[in-house]
Amino acid sequence: MAHIPRKRFGQHFLSHPNIIHHLVRAIDPRPDDRLVEIGPGLGALTEPLLEHTRHLTVIELDRDLVAHWRAHPQAGQLTVVEGDALAFDFSTLGQNLRLVGNLPYNISTPLLFHLATFSPQLKDAHFMLQKEVVDRMVAEPATRDYGRLSVMLQYLFHMDALMDVPPEAFTPPPKVMSSVVRLIPKAPAERHARDESRFAFLVSQAFSQRRKMLRSTLKGHVPEAVFARLGIDTARRAETLTLDEFVGLSNESPGAAD
Repeated sequence: MAHIPRKRFGQHFLSHPNIIHHLVRAIDPRPDDRLVEIGPGLGALTEPLLEHTRHLTVIELDRDLVAHWRAHPQAGQLTVVEGDALAFDFSTLGQNLRLVGNLPYNISTPLLFHLATFSPQLKDAHFMLQKEVVDRMVAEPATRDYGRLSVMLQYLFHMDALMDVPPEAFTPPPKVMSSVVRLIPKAPAERHARDESRFAFLVSQAFSQRRKMLRSTLKGHVPEAVFARLGIDTARRAETLTLDEFVGLSNESPGAAD
């Protein structure tokens, strides 16, 4: 198919056969999997996945590509959803979903937060993303890359950065390195926040002014006595707190004023 990549959709089509092979091996698709591909593009992943599974749902925003997939010789194996993944309700597709995709780099962070809301419906996810974003996802506390995205995704998922992918593996090549990341949802017993909306609020608030101390960013939200009880110095900054410390602050101060 002749298709001019559209910058407004952040289209960079994976085209390197060896990278595609390794990515499909990492996904390890099976015949009865509920596979969902976000942004099938020209089919670099789609067609190899169709060799291993009976059915594949693809979500595509570009109308020309939607038409291409609806007319594809293997259209009988496909459910083609025309729309924006940022607005799509993935819960309508059932349980044990396996998400895959070369995600548009221009919307990757909001898309990850959107997809995270459907973690109970997921079995796993394999995404190609800008390496900078993957580095943030898996970052450790007290590092430059550690932030709200790190804490929120690490609360919900076990994550592994699988491999880096150079710009020349794409058409057209992006100006940045890419990486593949695997996300596996944590079981409810591994998620210890008693009020997850409260936890999310405190994490967002703590990182809202990254360079300020906790005594400033969480003032009025976490009582001084809670910091003392947990042994957390209020002179620390958000990026020094571990996931467990954020959970502790949330659980120990549920009645603080928001």
